Amino acid sequence: MAWLSLIIAGILEVIWAFSMKQSEGFTKIGASIITIVTVVASFILLSYSMKSLPLGTAYTIWTGIGAVGAFVVGIVFLGEPAGILRILAAIMIIGGLLLMKFSSAA
Repeated sequence: MAWLSLIIAGILEVIWAFSMKQSEGFTKIGASIITIVTVVASFILLSYSMKSLPLGTAYTIWTGIGAVGAFVVGIVFLGEPAGILRILAAIMIIGGLLLMKFSSAA
């Protein structure tokens, strides 16, 4: 259950990052509310997962899901560039996340 909570927390991190961008500096109320709600939910789920997962594993995977997810959302929804070096960097992050997962004792 800790891993599922951690994955959902990471997905929520992507949502709050995107909605924060859409809030335009918290000037748009709807996007601002989504940002705040998903930040809180993401932190709660991260905290829950840390009850049984090591800090380094949980935090690294949470931020990695957020980083790669925000990268993909930026490309798909915001028209950000998908250069070869950026794609390679995302692949390397994913590789690091997999190593962290498989080397975790929990």
